[in-house]
Amino acid sequence: MRPQTHQCLSDRNTPFDSFFSKPSKLLFPLLRRLCGALHKEKHATMDIALELTDKYIFDHLYSAILPAKPISYNLEGSANATILDLKAASPWQYERSNSWLSFEPTDAAYTSQWTRDNPTRQLISLFLITWIVGAAIYFLVSTLSYIFVFDKTTFKHPKFLKNQIRMEISQAVNSMPFIALLTAPFFFAEVRGFSKLYDRSAEGPGVWYDYFQFPLFLVFTDFWIYLIHRGLHHPLIYKTLHKPHHKWIMPTPYASVAFHPVDGFLQSLPYHVFPFIFPLQKFAYLGLFAFVQIWTVFIHDGEYVANSPILNGAACHTMHHLYFNYNYGQYTTLWDRLGGSYRKPNEELFRRESKMGQKEWERQVAEMEKKVLEAEGEDDRVYEDKKLK
Repeated sequence: MRPQTHQCLSDRNTPFDSFFSKPSKLLFPLLRRLCGALHKEKHATMDIALELTDKYIFDHLYSAILPAKPISYNLEGSANATILDLKAASPWQYERSNSWLSFEPTDAAYTSQWTRDNPTRQLISLFLITWIVGAAIYFLVSTLSYIFVFDKTTFKHPKFLKNQIRMEISQAVNSMPFIALLTAPFFFAEVRGFSKLYDRSAEGPGVWYDYFQFPLFLVFTDFWIYLIHRGLHHPLIYKTLHKPHHKWIMPTPYASVAFHPVDGFLQSLPYHVFPFIFPLQKFAYLGLFAFVQIWTVFIHDGEYVANSPILNGAACHTMHHLYFNYNYGQYTTLWDRLGGSYRKPNEELFRRESKMGQKEWERQVAEMEKKVLEAEGEDDRVYEDKKLK
């Protein structure tokens, strides 16, 4: 048996070689350089979600699509190599991604030409995880909010659109794969070890930071989302990127991800940039991402619970959808107050007998129609056939 060598896809004889036979003279040397650069770190930070899905899904998928060959692992002569031979010769060996959970690999982890540390495989897997898991969270949280929280009286609002929920879901579903495509490179850089993510407290700044990272994350992302969101309302950008999300004057929970894909990606950018600037514990990262998804749904649920001068809750965000140029923040009203864009929700919204009352709706519609003309020039939405009485 030859000495083990670490090979990237570009060093192996794969089914794609014949297709790329001419371009490979230029392409493969570049890929070899890239693979070498990506393997400089001694311990790549393998993402928990990637390790989990590798064991139960992707190991089997890639083994079926690109089964390992003896030549892939420098095993000479024998087409009858056993799984033990493949394991022994594999350039990839299992290392836990964290000290809390372990997902021991099955034999399928060693029976593909693309081992788990293959950059192309990781990029594809992370794209699929981001897309599918994001869609699952969206439908689960939005549906639960719609059933148990969302005020169905919203359907009677004169600015609720015809077939609105169907259109919200369609916009979200069509945008998700493109948002995932733009997001996956950030997760890829994280699992290759280029971020400041850490596992155990001893690897971070200290126990104090295990607590401090949460408010730091919220303040950092709230500030940058405020700036990005406000920038998306600039006349040169608004109609192209942000107008699709403002189609929903009276949003439902399903509007939470109903963005133009570039808009959705730009507003999520601070979440992905944070762990490259500041240390962040891995499980805290997963928890904060879950919180962000849930919060995004809640501010579109139409249930105005938080009458708070600090929190940017559903009532504040409804003001934004109705009147466009106010309340750009994500979690708090801090940056809107400092930036002069805060608008206090009408007190009527917090009283059930008046929040969906005729007088309140008349006031909302009168001002909203003026704001639409200022921002968009014309209102091309198709509303349900409802009239204020």
